[in-house]
Amino acid sequence: MLDLLPELRAWLDDGRDIAVATVVSVSGSAPRGPGAALAVDRAGTVIGSVSGGCVEGAVHDLCAQALETGRAIVERFGYSDEDAFAVGLTCGGVLDVIVTPVLADTPVKALLKSALHALDKREPVALARVVEGSPEHLGTALLVHGDGSTEGGLGMHDGLDRTAAAQARATLDAGRTGTVELSPDGSHCPDGLVLLVEAGTPPPRMIVFGAVDFAAALVRAGKFLGFQVTVCDARPVFATPARFPEADEVVVDWPHRYLRGTRTDERTVLCVLTHDAKFDIPLLEVALRLPVAFVGAMGSRRTHADRNRRLREAGLSEEELARLKSPIGLDLKGRTPEETALSIAAEIVAAHRGGTGRPLSGTATPIH
Repeated sequence: MLDLLPELRAWLDDGRDIAVATVVSVSGSAPRGPGAALAVDRAGTVIGSVSGGCVEGAVHDLCAQALETGRAIVERFGYSDEDAFAVGLTCGGVLDVIVTPVLADTPVKALLKSALHALDKREPVALARVVEGSPEHLGTALLVHGDGSTEGGLGMHDGLDRTAAAQARATLDAGRTGTVELSPDGSHCPDGLVLLVEAGTPPPRMIVFGAVDFAAALVRAGKFLGFQVTVCDARPVFATPARFPEADEVVVDWPHRYLRGTRTDERTVLCVLTHDAKFDIPLLEVALRLPVAFVGAMGSRRTHADRNRRLREAGLSEEELARLKSPIGLDLKGRTPEETALSIAAEIVAAHRGGTGRPLSGTATPIH
């Protein structure tokens, strides 16, 4: 559900009654993981996805049912060899889904608004919901903030809420979404309640250095992948919001100076598109010593060799240089800014997920 919050913003602001289906758990092969969500309003409008299409129609019907009854629903979808027309995952997996009505008078609506407000301020939150237990408590929710404060409750007793909050905080610290088992007395043991805990963290940053023609296409690709995107360039005539309307921020500053002073973390992606030594070298001296997820630089192989020579002379180690993805992007033989942005985005995803970048038809690894 938290995965869908940015798209739900307008619906929540409009005061619409909606139902949100969230993937609780997956076994075998399935397109989406825990936390993936689909929402439906009373007009039948849909945003999001829980399965990439396999069971969306059946989930839509469950959302309509939840809107009618005002009660949460849990359903399992799996593949059936016996009934070729049964609703299920043709890829062979099993998917558990909870559908939660988010109505005007339900506590979960207030919790979602509070979670959205926290994420807007780049504050992490975790949402814990009962997905297995007594019917009257199914879907009850507890919101846990990064500072440990809580909102809402599971509808039983304070001890259970405290235990649930501690488990949610641990899940949030790990940055993952998954299930936790609790007993009704609040202890952490199996055969009791099952909670789905969704970790909501602010979007990772992509910083694009160089207000060049390729940067606008990369900004769009970065936004599509869910990054908060900043464009930075020392030249005010090029670094303007008018040229990069989809960027979250456009900064006029020397790239290395801006990078030294801005916030980065282990999820941050840095893309250097300037391919100009006076910008690149001082910038990469800083970038390759930061604990970020990805550092890539544009340029020809000749530019790359000269860049590495200059960086060695500046004192960077071979280990630090090995972190640099240059020339940036996968080999798609792209020509246009959009094709180049696609190749860069593909390398970023592959680096994050551990992908090979090879065609799936030539690999034997699991698809999902």
